[in-house]
Amino acid sequence: MSDTPKFEVIDRRKMKADEEKEQTPDKKPEREPASSEPPAGPRLVTSEPPAAAQAEPVEAASDEELPGELPPAPSTEESRQQKAAYDASAQRIEDLVRAQNPGMGAPPPVGFEHLVQQLYLSAMIQMGAGTQEGQRARVDIMGARQTIDLLGVLAEKSKGNLTEVEDRMLQTVLFDVRMAFLELTNMISMQGVQAPPPPPTKKR
Repeated sequence: MSDTPKFEVIDRRKMKADEEKEQTPDKKPEREPASSEPPAGPRLVTSEPPAAAQAEPVEAASDEELPGELPPAPSTEESRQQKAAYDASAQRIEDLVRAQNPGMGAPPPVGFEHLVQQLYLSAMIQMGAGTQEGQRARVDIMGARQTIDLLGVLAEKSKGNLTEVEDRMLQTVLFDVRMAFLELTNMISMQGVQAPPPPPTKKR
């Protein structure tokens, strides 16, 4: 049996019932400390990654293994009640914020273009865009690749369900970030294959 951890999907509908019991939850077993040795290979991120990023990667379970581990899907009525509660909670927060900022108008509704824009900005920042002048760019090339791949998944899964404008925007953004990734990786490759400077000659 493989020791690779699998996804654990938590049924959040049980959270409310657990809170009503007001019982002290069992302590989770302590994880073994992560190795202090740095990973092999180049490291492009100049600052220390957050604690969450230092956790061991979780391998995604295959499609054949997931159905047996997933909790039952919420019913239509459960989804409707949860959506209504979410909307009411979001409205209360919005009312509080607007009460403290009377001049602020109502935020625009979130649409598909906001999702694409968020992924685009994340990918460009991970590739060093937006660095202030005089500062060294921080590049997370593997994170950028993952974000770009997410845009690719979005394009594949939404095929046939987008308007012409939405599809053109998504394809343009995907082309742009892939081109930026190619240019950046070419620069990194060129820096990696440069010959070292010759050793200084001894003066006689």
